[in-house]
Order: sequence, then structure tokens, then C-alpha cells
Amino acid sequence: MSDETTAIATVQLDNEKVRVTEWRFPPGTQTGTHTHEMDYVVVPTTTGTLQVHTPEGVSDNVLTAGQSYTRSAGTTHNVVNTSDTECAFVEIELK
Repeated sequence: MSDETTAIATVQLDNEKVRVTEWRFPPGTQTGTHTHEMDYVVVPTTTGTLQVHTPEGVSDNVLTAGQSYTRSAGTTHNVVNTSDTECAFVEIELK
């Protein structure tokens, strides 16, 4: 995956308890397939839809600004922005 198609991750805080990362997804960008090592909370800062590619298939993840959700450690996916607008969220990993 080239840098031009990689979502922009900015670590805002990383200490012994949490890692807080802002993720920005300009149109056409993605995270690349990865597995989460920790439980985490996602806080959307924009409203939009991202595609989530998992071993089980592809689904839409609708983001609503300010409406948080959680995922468990062990989650494997690639998050892709196939829309025409930027999507963004803050991810809080619980160590």
C-alpha cells in the first residue's frame, strides 16, 4: 500500500494506561489489514461511512459524530473510505 492511500494516524497520547490516536481518512484511503492487540473505544469526529473488510466479509460502518462505540482486542480488519468525503475518528486503546 502506498503512502498516498494510507489513512493518516496521529498519536495524541501514549502512556501506561491508554493510547489515543486520531485517524483521518481522505477519500480513497485505508488502514491496511491489522489486528487490534487491545480493547478500544472509537469516538467519531465526523459523520460518514467507512467500509470494514474482515475475514468474514465487507460491511459498512456508519459513523455519527460524537456517538462512540467499542471493539474488543483481537479484531482484525482493514478500514477503507470509499466515499467522496473525509471521515475521521479518535481511537482510544485501553492498555
